[in-house]
Amino acid sequence: MINIALMCCVYNAWSLSSKSESPMALPLTYLSHYPQHLQDQVAQLVDANKLGEWLRARYPQVHNINNDKTLRDYAMTIKNQYMKKTPPLSKVIYDSKIHIVNHALGLHSYVSRVQGGKLKSKNELRVSELFKNTPQAFLTMIVVHELAHLKEKDHNKAFYQLCRHMLPDYHQIEFDVRVYLTELENTGYVFVPPTA
Repeated sequence: MINIALMCCVYNAWSLSSKSESPMALPLTYLSHYPQHLQDQVAQLVDANKLGEWLRARYPQVHNINNDKTLRDYAMTIKNQYMKKTPPLSKVIYDSKIHIVNHALGLHSYVSRVQGGKLKSKNELRVSELFKNTPQAFLTMIVVHELAHLKEKDHNKAFYQLCRHMLPDYHQIEFDVRVYLTELENTGYVFVPPTA
């Protein structure tokens, strides 16, 4: 069993490794900042083709938040529970291009415009479509991460404290998301097999 409670590295600095490498030689790109003993445990599961099985046993169900409206409702519920005084969100959507363009899994954006002599700002939250067919804990971690940026722009101590306030197991789930990304890159699916 892999359990951790470590401070996480910069989350949106993940990079995609080369698809031409064999699964046995696949570097653990998403886990490179974790202790070697954890990387070794994950590598053993990858080598034995057991990583997906481990994830499916740990997270047996996927969520049903599969469109922009339900994602917005979900994000707003979390925001209203923990961050009532932060600026409103004008848009919450799944985005198919996030992981490719920005090497990230979620984005928050802040747009300022002048309208009628007044400065108006809009906050947007975008979640990678990779999280449409995942356990709810994974989606929650991404939403919490992006919501925390409404208050804390940098990945600092206050940022991670806010994430843990909204999601006490934040660091464990972030680690599991990184394990998920490792398996997804290795096999192409984890929780929902590809359709023919």
